[in-house]
Amino acid sequence: MFRLATFNVENLYTKYRFARGIDPHAAAQDGFTSEDLRQRIADDDDKSLTADLIELLDADVLVLQEVEGMATLKQFRDHYLGGRVAYPHVIALDGNDGRGIEVGVLSRLPITHIRSWQHLVDKDSGHPVFNRDCLEVDVQAPTFGTLTLYVNHLKSMRDDRGDGGRARTRFIRVQQCRAIMDLVRERFGPTPGDHPFVILGDFNDYLETDEQGESGITELVRWPEVINVVERLPEEKRWTHFWKGRPDRGYTPKYQQLDFMLLSRRVAEANGGPPRIERRGQPGRAEKYRGQRLDGVGWDRPKASDHCPVVMDMWGW
Repeated sequence: MFRLATFNVENLYTKYRFARGIDPHAAAQDGFTSEDLRQRIADDDDKSLTADLIELLDADVLVLQEVEGMATLKQFRDHYLGGRVAYPHVIALDGNDGRGIEVGVLSRLPITHIRSWQHLVDKDSGHPVFNRDCLEVDVQAPTFGTLTLYVNHLKSMRDDRGDGGRARTRFIRVQQCRAIMDLVRERFGPTPGDHPFVILGDFNDYLETDEQGESGITELVRWPEVINVVERLPEEKRWTHFWKGRPDRGYTPKYQQLDFMLLSRRVAEANGGPPRIERRGQPGRAEKYRGQRLDGVGWDRPKASDHCPVVMDMWGW
C-alpha cells in the first residue's frame, strides 16, 4: 500500500533571534555571521499538535502548504517527527510569496524529479501565474513505479479589502487552474488521464456558488482527465475547513472543501476507495465535527491547523 496525504499546516514558520549580546541595530550596519543567529519553530503549542496529527496520518508521501522553507521544514521534521528516519526525503523551494508561504514535500520514498513553475509568467500582465508555486515532483514507489505530483496552494479568497474577496480574486484562481492543466498536458500529452499523476493541495476555493460569488476552481476539478476523490464521500463529510464567517458583511459560517486530491483517471480507476479526511486536529469551534480530538486542542487555539488533511491509500497505478 502507498499512502498519500495533503495538509495545509497553517503557518509553519521559524523566528530568528539574535544570540545574547548582539546589538541588532549594529548588526544591521556591520553585518553578522550565521553563528550569531538562533532559529526556533514559532508557536510550539500549535506545531506540537501539527506533528501529532502528521504522525497519525502515517503517510508515505505528505505534501504541505504554508511552510516557510527548506530549513524550517527540516527543523520541524528533526525536532517533532523523528528526523531522517521518519522522512529522509524533503523538498521546499522559495516561491513567489514574499511572506515565505511555500509548498513542500516530506517523503519516505525517493524523490527523483523536481520542477518549479514559479517563473511561469502571464503574457498579458507580465506577472507570475502562481503567487506561490506549482511544484512538480516525481516519487518512486517500489513495484508501482513513478507517480507525479503537482503540489499547489492557490490564491486565497482574501484581497487588499480584507475577507470576502472571493469574487474579486476568482480570476486569479481560474488562470492558475488553466495553467496547471496546460502543464499536465505538456508533460503527458493530449490525454494525460492515461498516466499516473495527482494534482493536490489547498485550492483556496470551493465548488459551490454562494453569496460570495462563483467558484474559480470548477474547470480544474471537473476536468475529465482527473477525479476529485473526496466526492466519493457523502456530501456532508467532504468539508476540510471551517470558516466562522463575517456576519457584519452578510457572510455566513462555512464548512467547505478547500483541500483537494485530484487523481488522474488511471490512478483513480486503479484505486476505487474513498479518501479519509482527518479532523482530530480541528479546534472546538468547528462544532460540526463531534469526534475525538487530539489532547491539547482548544476551542480556538491551540490546534493542529485550520485545515484538515486529506489522505488516500493506493494499491497501484
